[in-house]
Amino acid sequence: MKKSKPLQVLPINLLQDVHSRMINLPIYFRERVCEECSWSIPTFYRKMRNILKPGGDTMMPNLSNAEKEKIIAVLDEVYASFWEYCEKYRKK
Repeated sequence: MKKSKPLQVLPINLLQDVHSRMINLPIYFRERVCEECSWSIPTFYRKMRNILKPGGDTMMPNLSNAEKEKIIAVLDEVYASFWEYCEKYRKK
């Protein structure tokens, strides 16, 4: 019977790990919002834009109350998952 080699644990670069995770947060947030609200990616970005009225004033596009609630719920979920991921770096 062969002896198995012990698993090598590579040192983790804290800064690189947290930075790469943070860079992916907006993408993950967008994907989750699109999934929850049944939007395409172009719809997501269209809903983010300000709309110019003919008089020159800007106005925000209308979001339904259900869409607002879903967006906040997704925000809480994404933030909580990032916070939980970073727990491994916090001193206990």
